[in-house]
Amino acid sequence: MTSTQVEFRGSQGVNISASIDWPQGAVRAFALFAHCFTCSKDLFASKRVSQALTEHGFAVLRFDFTGLGRSEGEFADTNFSSNVGDLRAAADWLSQTHKAPSLLVGHSLGGAAVLAVAPDIASIRAVATIGAPASADHVLHLFAGDLDEIRANDEAVVDIGGRPFRVKSQFLEDASRINMAKAIVSSRAAKLILHAPLDAIVGIDNAEAIFLSAKHPKSFVSMDDADHLLTNKADAEYAADVIAAWASRFVPALPKPEKPEGHVLVSESGQGLYHLDINASGHHFNADEPVSVGGTDRGATPYDLLGAALGACTTITLRMYANRKKWPVSLIETEVSHDKCHAKDCASENATGKLDVFERRIRLVGELTDEQRERMLKIADMCPVHKTLESTAVVKSELIPIASRDPDYDP
Repeated sequence: MTSTQVEFRGSQGVNISASIDWPQGAVRAFALFAHCFTCSKDLFASKRVSQALTEHGFAVLRFDFTGLGRSEGEFADTNFSSNVGDLRAAADWLSQTHKAPSLLVGHSLGGAAVLAVAPDIASIRAVATIGAPASADHVLHLFAGDLDEIRANDEAVVDIGGRPFRVKSQFLEDASRINMAKAIVSSRAAKLILHAPLDAIVGIDNAEAIFLSAKHPKSFVSMDDADHLLTNKADAEYAADVIAAWASRFVPALPKPEKPEGHVLVSESGQGLYHLDINASGHHFNADEPVSVGGTDRGATPYDLLGAALGACTTITLRMYANRKKWPVSLIETEVSHDKCHAKDCASENATGKLDVFERRIRLVGELTDEQRERMLKIADMCPVHKTLESTAVVKSELIPIASRDPDYDP
């Protein structure tokens, strides 16, 4: 899993720290992950769920809510509504910089938050929750012994999971007025509720309430004896794999039109400054640039691809020749390196400036005579790509009018 660190403005105008986890191949769709109450995007469960989704083609944006983790702001000034606002801001940022999210995943109170925000994000097709409460005010039991002090002094420092947090009375008021049932009913997205029957923090009755409120399609998966934070690695992995497989049903990969042989389509993927999706006659792969020049190093560079073309053509040409001659060649490998050198250093009399130099090192495994090996070396110079590189190629370019754009093209 490759991750990119990003920032966006949250609901309270501060910078939100986030990570985008990318799949190795083409992106099926974008997903948003909301972590549990007072946790962070880097909790094991958060990272494991995100990783599993990338294995199914999802790019996942996970972030720290305002005042938590590495995000700016004061936790005391936040509440459930601001968390929902951060999710909305994250969806807007994805829409503007990449593509609108199709999947929401939330853990614990983050699960309640994704249920609450789903009706506000038109692009959402599926929502999955893990150990989510059916109401926002469920979280108040975590500092039940401090409620009187909070109401009397307008705030108090409470202990949550062994860490001190300053909570204000506005947090209590906000949580109490949220109508979760209305939000769940109004969302048409598919719902998946994962919950452990023995969850000691958020009881199983919450899963029942969410399930009954949700419209079809909806599903429930029991987490057996998992704890609330999924501290057991196997439980986190199980939840992640179930969500990823389920989500694939409701957010299917879009088939791209296949092109005839000799047609290559190169498109910006939206996954990085220079990251590209390539469709070469129906074969899909990626290109990129190194991190040192602003890329994400998740694909071969253009010159690497050019070297690969030369190496592939050389190897195929030699195999064809060896088979036709019925020579005993069991393996052919071609190693290609690229550099630029001054024309005078390349023994070129007619060229000036710098020239591109491709060096090939060819390995032939088999019982060949010296004469046969020399012949194979000469045949290598006859491969079509070699001839193209040494000749003067013609590249013709034109702009495609918007009105005549390929009807199958989906930006």
